[in-house]
Amino acid sequence: MKKHIFFTIVFVAAISTLTISCSDEFVNRDAAYSIDSENYFNSKSDYDNALVAAYDLLQSSYVNVLLGEIASDNTLAGGESQSDVVGFQQIDDMIHTPVNSNLRDIWNWMFAGVNRANYILEFKDKTEFEGKNQIIAEARFLRAYYHFELVKWFGGIPLKGDVRFNVGDEKTVPRSTVKEVYASIEADLIYASENLAAVPSQKGRVTKGAALALLGKAYLYEENFTKAAATFQTLITANNYSLVSDYNSIFEAEGENGSESVFEVQYTDVEGAGFTCLQCSEGNVAVGFSGPRNYTGPLFTSGFSFNIPTQKIVSAFEGGDSRKAVAILDMSAWNTETGATYGEGYENTGYFNRKYIPRKRSATAVGDLNLTNPSNYRAIRYADVLLMAAEAYNRGAIDDSKARLFLNEVRRRAFGDTNHDISASGAALTDFIWAERRVELAGEGHRFFDLVRTKKAAQEITGFTAGKNELFPIPIEEIQFANGNWSQNPGY
Repeated sequence: MKKHIFFTIVFVAAISTLTISCSDEFVNRDAAYSIDSENYFNSKSDYDNALVAAYDLLQSSYVNVLLGEIASDNTLAGGESQSDVVGFQQIDDMIHTPVNSNLRDIWNWMFAGVNRANYILEFKDKTEFEGKNQIIAEARFLRAYYHFELVKWFGGIPLKGDVRFNVGDEKTVPRSTVKEVYASIEADLIYASENLAAVPSQKGRVTKGAALALLGKAYLYEENFTKAAATFQTLITANNYSLVSDYNSIFEAEGENGSESVFEVQYTDVEGAGFTCLQCSEGNVAVGFSGPRNYTGPLFTSGFSFNIPTQKIVSAFEGGDSRKAVAILDMSAWNTETGATYGEGYENTGYFNRKYIPRKRSATAVGDLNLTNPSNYRAIRYADVLLMAAEAYNRGAIDDSKARLFLNEVRRRAFGDTNHDISASGAALTDFIWAERRVELAGEGHRFFDLVRTKKAAQEITGFTAGKNELFPIPIEEIQFANGNWSQNPGY
């Protein structure tokens, strides 16, 4: 069993006692012990437990990863039929509306993460103990991470500072602007980068490097290339991360939390899960969803055949690129090689997202093989950092030589030589960097947002409407609850 943080929900409840008198009548008695959300945080362990709860919602981001591919030109929704997870099918076809349960999940789960982080920050001054700055820094990173997901998907969102959201706030707290949300994200990450340790005390905890990487990414999304380049350079110069020599090893169990992992969402197979509560799963639900249907054969196990790679992403890999066989499972070739078989699902292309499909597990593994999969999500890899740094140096007209250096470092691993180095400059170099991001990060949930921020989405995604589909709609329930306080995103 791998070592990781067990993410569990912190429960704080009032406990009261009820006794029976000698006359057998019920009487009210003072509580022997009482703790609730307002008188919590009296010890370091209270803060630690609340922090674990704030980490917990990271596991729910599996749907963000799935839809970050399905919404793009990299994959199709797939599944069993056209009516299998209708929300996925609608997003794939760019016909989604504010009535979409999967978008509602992203909104609800990411805001739950924000609120759990805010719970800690609201009471950050209540109790002093050694090491509290580290806990506060982790909470601020997590809030920034959830805010970053929300602003990518929905644009401007409500902010409430270091205070929890309460029922009724939707009628009074306005949606902040995108610029204001990014300012909050960046402030949190600057604090986190200045207070987090470079080496985590426990696998899965965020580090200084993770804060710098996400901060640089936020600057890049805002097209503040000077700050992005400087932030990524600080991370690169620290020399705490490196590319692993074997690209394939990154996505196997043995490669989790390796030298290339800047930030990784931890999953486990300890607890079972069912379709009635996917958010409750401690496993990576996206893995089972992406697996081949009714599979028999070596190495892999069956899944639900969602998130099906298109011929377009398969063709994007150059000849000799070792990443192709890692990112794409070509079932025809695999079946010929091994004798494996599978059932064709809806929108079958014969390809599967090999990085994140279920591997065979030991006979003693527990939980649903598809819904409680222990495969971690590599949320920020060092290769991603190098390519973001290359983009910042290039698009900011800061230093194309550094941009080429970082780009070619990634390409040399992919091809095993220097014969595929890029020598371009300017706009041509930009195109090479973007093309490299697509193949390096294929199947990892970044493609849709890369297309949107680089203004390439309308020309690459079938059905994409410029001026509308850059953002997703605020769930209809939230608009109704807000009672006119929040406007819907344009076009919805």
